[in-house]
Amino acid sequence: MYGMIHRAMRQMVQEELGEEAWLALEQKLDIGPTELLTGMVYDDALTLEIVAEAAARFNLSVDQTLEAFGQYWVRFAGQGSLSSIMKFTGQNLASFITNLDRLHLAVGAAMPGARLPTFSTLENAPGHLVVEYRSDRVGMEPFVKGLLQGLMDRFNACGEIAVVHRGEKTILFDIRYQDKG
Repeated sequence: MYGMIHRAMRQMVQEELGEEAWLALEQKLDIGPTELLTGMVYDDALTLEIVAEAAARFNLSVDQTLEAFGQYWVRFAGQGSLSSIMKFTGQNLASFITNLDRLHLAVGAAMPGARLPTFSTLENAPGHLVVEYRSDRVGMEPFVKGLLQGLMDRFNACGEIAVVHRGEKTILFDIRYQDKG
């Protein structure tokens, strides 16, 4: 994965548990600033080690941590270097999700070698979306569910996200939502 993911996890741990918790995590995993370079691509195994160690510190399962991190990622990206791209991706939940692949194209151009997922909106009706997530990464379902929840938060919506199909490299998410008003 990418250094920006590591940086976001660091910030989440620091905000929730304090600087000392992150430093202890770094020490245990023998990582440092070189594993936090935004544009660098790192082995997924390192990222999963960081997530697992953060989960232990949060006293959550890895899946719970991935979901919380997905929600956090939307806020992190919206305040950082991706904020301008995110502003142009969509003005509401449906348009943003429909344009996620365009956002990933922009990110991919800046990060050669990136293995980015794809998203397709299969159904788009008022208050209801069916989204297909495709990736060669296994085990990211909780992170994606968190991202979708984070996007609902971003667009002041509330609702339910359910997995309606799991394939080898594909997951279908059913999103039912309403604007909070």
